[in-house]
Amino acid sequence: MHGVMDLGGGVSWLGTIIIGGLAGWIASMITESRTGLIANIIIGILGSYVGAIVSNALHLQLGEIFHGWFWGNLIVSIIGAVILIVVFRLIRRTV
Repeated sequence: MHGVMDLGGGVSWLGTIIIGGLAGWIASMITESRTGLIANIIIGILGSYVGAIVSNALHLQLGEIFHGWFWGNLIVSIIGAVILIVVFRLIRRTV
C-alpha cells in the first residue's frame, strides 16, 4: 500500500521534488528557457506526467532498460518537460 506522499514508482515526495528540479533545469537548458528553481521543479513534475503519457502511448518500458527508478524517471521527466515548454511556447506565440 502506498503512503499519501508516495507518488508512484517508489519515489517519495522529496525524490519527486529532486527529480522534478533536475528535469526542469535540464529541459530549460535544452530549450534555452530562463526559469528559476520553483519553476524548474513545477515544470519537471508536470513534465513527468506528460512524459509518462507519451512513454505509455509508445509502449516504452524504461524500467526494463534502466535498473533502478532514478534514470528512467529522470529521462521521462526531461522529455515531458521539454514537450511542455515547447507546447507552452507555441500556445503563447499564437495568443
